[in-house]
Amino acid sequence: MRRDDALPAAAVAPTADAVWAALRDAASAPYRAAGRWAWHWARGKLAGDPVFRALLERGELTARARVLDIGCGQGLVASLLQASADAGQCGDWPAAWPAAPSARAYTGFELMARDVARARTALQALPLQPRFIHADMRHAAFPACDLVVVLDVLHYVDHAAQQAVLAGVRDALQASQGRLLLRIGDAGSRRGFAVSQWVDRAVTMARGHRVAPTFGRPLAAWAALLEALGFAVRAVPMSRGTPFANVLLVADLGGRAR
Repeated sequence: MRRDDALPAAAVAPTADAVWAALRDAASAPYRAAGRWAWHWARGKLAGDPVFRALLERGELTARARVLDIGCGQGLVASLLQASADAGQCGDWPAAWPAAPSARAYTGFELMARDVARARTALQALPLQPRFIHADMRHAAFPACDLVVVLDVLHYVDHAAQQAVLAGVRDALQASQGRLLLRIGDAGSRRGFAVSQWVDRAVTMARGHRVAPTFGRPLAAWAALLEALGFAVRAVPMSRGTPFANVLLVADLGGRAR
């Protein structure tokens, strides 16, 4: 026997790209139960939208026990949380990334009944046991939580309603001095914002929903609104690989944005 045959193979740590590809597959797999459209939508969204991988790479979902997802669609954040927790427990996690999320509770609010039905069909058996509530965010009572995720939905309601929803978010986070992750389109970046609005309308029509008017704000106005509600705000560009003008606002209660 040659000397190199007698030596055990060195363990090779998975690359971040390989881990992300596996997470994308794992998070989209449950949607097969809800039909081919739901599965393709989940895979396409995870592959094409940079925010989901960024949330993991930046550790924004880490150490947040109770997650509230407003405008959750078919519950992709819940599925990603479960896939990430499973990967972390198995040791299949990049050393360079913050620890894998370990949420213990997830509640999603969604206006579109068909999306809620897809979410429940696909994800009802997850160990996380996510709850999906069919409700209008303008009239919903949000449960106490540690983290609120609001991705690309506030522009569907007028400015007064935006403020009211965010005040409700603040109240839900108050006890834990928690965090809001709010992705918005920066209306101050006229070209990117226009492109994102056009794509948004096209996707809304393709999904069989009515195209409603939208209400954008420049980035500085979004930050000022959050600060007036008691949040410390940090802006993170979130349009990598896309023509949009999206920004993730990391907003913390009880001090400087971390």
